[in-house]
Amino acid sequence: MNINTIPCISFILVLTLSSLTKHINGNAEVKALMELKSSLDPDNEYLQSWTDEGDPCSNDSFEGVACNLHLKVANISLQGKGLTGSISPAVAGLKCLSGLYLHYNSLSGVIPIEISNLTELSDLYLNVNNLSGVIPPQIGNMASLQVLELCCNHLRGSIPKEVGYLQKLNVLTLQYNRLTGEIPSSIGNMGMLKRLDLSFNHLSGKIPGQLANAPLLEVLEVQNNKLSGLIPLGLKKFKGGFHFGNNSGLCGVGYPSVRACNSWDDQNINQIEPFSPAENSTDTKHVPLNAKIHADCNQTSCPRSSKMRRIALFGGIVTITIVVVAVGLLVFRYRRRKQKIIITSHSISDDRFSATDAKDFYSRSASPLVTLEYSNKWDPMACYQIGSSDSDNFLQRFKFNLEEIESATQYFSEVNLLGKSKFSSVYKGILKDGSFVAIKSINIISCKSEEVEFMNGLRLLTSLRHENLAKLRGFCCSMGRGECFLIHDFACNGSLSRYLDIVDGSSNHILDWKTRISIITGIAKGIGYLHRSETNRPSIVHQNISVEKVLIDQEFNPIIMDSGLVKLLADDIVFSALKNSAALGYMAPEYITTGRFTEKSDVYAFGVIILQVLSGKTILSASVRQQAETGNYDEFIDPNLNGNLSKLEAAKLSNIASDCIQENPECRPTMKAVIRDLSNQIF
Repeated sequence: MNINTIPCISFILVLTLSSLTKHINGNAEVKALMELKSSLDPDNEYLQSWTDEGDPCSNDSFEGVACNLHLKVANISLQGKGLTGSISPAVAGLKCLSGLYLHYNSLSGVIPIEISNLTELSDLYLNVNNLSGVIPPQIGNMASLQVLELCCNHLRGSIPKEVGYLQKLNVLTLQYNRLTGEIPSSIGNMGMLKRLDLSFNHLSGKIPGQLANAPLLEVLEVQNNKLSGLIPLGLKKFKGGFHFGNNSGLCGVGYPSVRACNSWDDQNINQIEPFSPAENSTDTKHVPLNAKIHADCNQTSCPRSSKMRRIALFGGIVTITIVVVAVGLLVFRYRRRKQKIIITSHSISDDRFSATDAKDFYSRSASPLVTLEYSNKWDPMACYQIGSSDSDNFLQRFKFNLEEIESATQYFSEVNLLGKSKFSSVYKGILKDGSFVAIKSINIISCKSEEVEFMNGLRLLTSLRHENLAKLRGFCCSMGRGECFLIHDFACNGSLSRYLDIVDGSSNHILDWKTRISIITGIAKGIGYLHRSETNRPSIVHQNISVEKVLIDQEFNPIIMDSGLVKLLADDIVFSALKNSAALGYMAPEYITTGRFTEKSDVYAFGVIILQVLSGKTILSASVRQQAETGNYDEFIDPNLNGNLSKLEAAKLSNIASDCIQENPECRPTMKAVIRDLSNQIF
C-alpha cells in the first residue's frame, strides 16, 4: 500500500466513525427535538427548520437551538415566536440542556413533571403563556436552576415546599397566577435567592418569618393576595424592596401602612414555622449528584449506554490509532469553527463581559450560556400592560429590545462605560442606524415598585421635548437581567463639570465668555420648560440639578440630564442621590426644615451653577456667595478668562445668581422671570 494513501484512508475512517457516533448519540436528541416541535408547534407554522435530517448543532437548521462544545443541545431560545401548543415531556431527553426560553408565547397545558429530570438546567423561562395545572414538586430536584420564571400564566394549587431545595436559585417569579395556600417557609432556606415575586395570586396564611433568613434576598413582592396575621419584623430589612399592599388581613408593628395587631393576631406573633431540608421528605433519591451529571455531559455523549458501542468501534482501527487521533483533532477543530455560537454571560449577577471576554469565557466553560436573541415581540412588561391601543402605540414607538441594547454597547463592554453610581451605570452605544446614544442602566430594585407608577413615569419622560433637555429615545426593561435601560442622545463633550477647576491656563477645556453665557442661558431655558405646565403633563421639579447633570453637545449647547427621573426611582434611591447635592451646595435651605422640593429649590440650584460657571470652580466658598451679593464679581471671576469678558454682563449675572440663592424661597425669582432678565439684560 502506498504510504500516501494512509492519511486518506484514516480520514475516511474518522469521518465514518464520526458519522456512526453522531448516529448513535445524535438521533436521541433529534428525536426529542422533533417530539418537542410537534408539541410546541402542532401546525408546523414557526419551526419549519426543525427536520429529522437536520443537525441541531449547525447554523442552517433548528432555529433557536444552540449546542455546547461537546455538540450537545445546550439552549433552546424560542421566546416570542407565537407558539400555541404545549410542552412535551420529551424535553427531558435533552439531558445537557442548560437554558429553556419559551416565554411570551401562547403555550397551554401543564408543566410536565419530566422537566425536573433536566438537572443541568440553569434558566427556565415559561412566563407569559397560558399554562395551567400545578407547579410540579419534583422541580426541587433541579439543583442547577438559577432562574425560574413562571409568572403570567394560569397556574393553580399551592407553591411546593420543595422549591426550598433550589440552593442556586437567584430569581423566582410566580406573580399573576391563581396560586393558593400558604407561602412555604422553606424558601427562607435558599441561600442564593435575590428576588421573590408572589404577588397577584390567592395566597393565604401568614408571611413566614423565615424569609428574612434568606441572606441575599433583596426584593420580596407579596402584594395583592389574601395574606393575614402579623408581618414579621425581620422583613423590615428589605426596606423599599418589600411590598405587601392589598392584603387586608395583615397587621404589624413598625409598618405605618398596615393596622396594628389586636389580641387575636398577637396569639401567633412568636410562632415560627420550623424548616429542615429533609422536612416531610422521605425520598432523597431524586436529589441529583452534580458531580456525576457534569461528568456525563462532558463526555462525547450524555447516555452511558453507548459507551460499549464506541469501544467496539475504536477497537477495529487500533492499527492506525495515532493517525486517526491526529486527523480527528483536525475534524473536531473544524466543527468548532463551523458552529459559530456567540456567547455571553446572561445571569442575574452584575458581571459583564466584552465580546472578546465572552469568547474566552466560552472556551473555558463546560456549560456556556448562549446569548438570547430576544425578538421584537418579547416584552418583559407584558404582565403590567393594560392592552389598550394607546399602550401598544406607546410601546411600539419607544420600546427597544434587549438584543439592540446588547449590540449597541458591545455586550456592556467596560470600554463603553461612561460612568457608574450606586444605582445605575451609563454606557456609550451605537445603534444600528449609526447614531450614538448614552444608555443608562438602572437596577429594577432601584425603581418604583408600582408598575403603573413606573409606566406613567416613562410616559412623562418620553413627553419631554426641549433643545436643552436630554431626549429620551426609548427604553428597555429586562426582568431577566433585572435592569431597565434608558436610551438618550449622546453628548460628545462630556459634562459641564469637565470645564471647571482648571488650573492649567493652556487647557483647551477653558470656556470663553460667550460660551459661558450661552450655557447659563440654555440651562435656564431647560429648567423653565420643566417648570411650565402643559396640556399633556404637569410641571416638573428636577430636584437634582448640578454641573454633573448638565452635558455639553457638539455645538457646546447645554443638555440637562435626568429630568423627571425621580418619577421612576424608589424614594430611598432619590434621597440617597441628594446627599451628594447637599455636599456640593445645591440643596436649598428650606429642604432641611420642610423635606420638600419646589420649583424654588431648582432656582436655588441654578443660582449655584451660575456662580460655578463664572468662577470656574466646582466648590464655592462662602466668600464667593458674599461677593456675589455685594456685586464684587471681579473678586471671584475665573482668572483663566484673562479679563476677556463683559463687565456689565458679569455684574448682571452675579446679581441674578445672588437673587436665586436667597435663603428665603419667597425672595427668589421664578425661572420665567430669570429667563426674561437674561434675555433683556444679557443680549
